[in-house]
Amino acid sequence: MDNSIRTTQKDNRSTLNTATNKPVFKKGDSVLYPSVGNDTYKLIYDSDNGCLGFVFDGGIYHYGSDGKADVGYHNLVPSLFHDTPANRQAISILYSSAHSTQSCQRKIIDLTIPHDDEVILMPSIMLSDIACDIDGANRNLDSVGHLLYLIYQRQITAQQIIAMARLAHDSVDTWKAILCSQLDDLNKPLAQTNFGKMEVAL
Repeated sequence: MDNSIRTTQKDNRSTLNTATNKPVFKKGDSVLYPSVGNDTYKLIYDSDNGCLGFVFDGGIYHYGSDGKADVGYHNLVPSLFHDTPANRQAISILYSSAHSTQSCQRKIIDLTIPHDDEVILMPSIMLSDIACDIDGANRNLDSVGHLLYLIYQRQITAQQIIAMARLAHDSVDTWKAILCSQLDDLNKPLAQTNFGKMEVAL
């Protein structure tokens, strides 16, 4: 990568500069490894090899304190970057074309404001799934509301009430499970933020 990836103003760690070998990484740092994905890795010190590294796919990847691969031809440029919102956004743009088999570049829709200090990137399909599940739950609540109104107005018989209540109960249970599953997925990135996971009392 030709250009440096700079951290946010609130982060006082050194900027990663490919033109120097100035140490910028240390044991315990959370780093990004965009060559393989968007996960966050924790740097360890491998005393057997005398260098930094992190565990990935059952093995240890070794790096120098400058973020460059410790061995082989990969050491020409840094491979690691500090896990900051600014670096995540820059990596998503710079690496999208390199990892894509299509000719188009990844489209970034930024809804953040200048004062946002935490940003979560998610694929649009995930946001679409959330919207669809909310719509489905809303329709279910509307149907239950209609049923309760008919019961209140005494417009259905006792047998119809029992049958409809059973269906409504099964439907509510189904949508409860769907929304809980969606919440579990959202809690994974939320757990890494200052907000933390959403704890729901069921």
